[in-house]
Amino acid sequence: MKILLLDKNHPLITEQLLAKNFILEEDFTSSYDEVCAKIENYDGIIIRSRIPLDQNFLEKGKNLKFIARVGAGMENIDIPVAEKLGIQLINSPEGNRDSVAEHVVGMLLILMNRLFIASQEVKNGIWLREENRGDELLGKTVGLIGYGNMGKATAKRLSGFGCKVIFHDILPDLSDQFATQVSLAELKEKAEVLSLHIPLTDLSYYLVDGPFLSDMKNDFYFVNTARGKNIETRALVEALKSGKVKGACLDVLEYEKSSFENIETENEDLQYLLSSEKVIVTPHIAGWTHQSKEKLAQVIVDKIVASFC
Repeated sequence: MKILLLDKNHPLITEQLLAKNFILEEDFTSSYDEVCAKIENYDGIIIRSRIPLDQNFLEKGKNLKFIARVGAGMENIDIPVAEKLGIQLINSPEGNRDSVAEHVVGMLLILMNRLFIASQEVKNGIWLREENRGDELLGKTVGLIGYGNMGKATAKRLSGFGCKVIFHDILPDLSDQFATQVSLAELKEKAEVLSLHIPLTDLSYYLVDGPFLSDMKNDFYFVNTARGKNIETRALVEALKSGKVKGACLDVLEYEKSSFENIETENEDLQYLLSSEKVIVTPHIAGWTHQSKEKLAQVIVDKIVASFC
């Protein structure tokens, strides 16, 4: 099988697939149109996020048997068209679930204990103790939306901090020793921390909007390591200003490029997030550890080999 690699990934992908007699070609620079012109020559593609695989692209890939994304989200692919054309879709959420879970906990600890702020103050000669009194995770009810790989890994870690973890998911009967499944209404009533672990789909676009935030009974901390467009930023900013959201941990932003490589839109809402002491922002790196880079690649290789060897 002839496979086109469109993004740089861990070298084990190349090493192990070549050892299994796959034919590999790398193209990390060609434009969308240039790749479209030659895609019919390949049986498979391995991608991250550089090029959107829309209906036009997929229909030109007449010989495609699979698309493998080194990562979890698949919103860059026209999934209904791919399925209609019989193209197998492969992703690797197992590879970075632990990285994401640790990032969630890390951001919460930094935000709730004012660690970054206090450290910067001391480095600037400011010694404030009462003003930097922290807020403990212990005893808090954490509500997760989405209970797949990322949600489960996050629940496991938060349960170790003495949190009560509840979650809402569109699939039934997912409760385990780390978290209890509840209705969305119950989650809104009980959660003191809200964390998103969902893909970006038509159903989840702006899932958390103004009315959703207003429905939350408690003032709460918000975490998003999923996709920026899962939440309406303008509504989040208003909730931060009003105090409904006590603080926000954002690894993803509504204003990111589709490739996640940078911010493509700047406005007053973004400037508020970047300047507020109540907000921590990181550049879409929750799943981006040295370990996850290797694990993501290994999961992809294992799934390709299982299906096509």
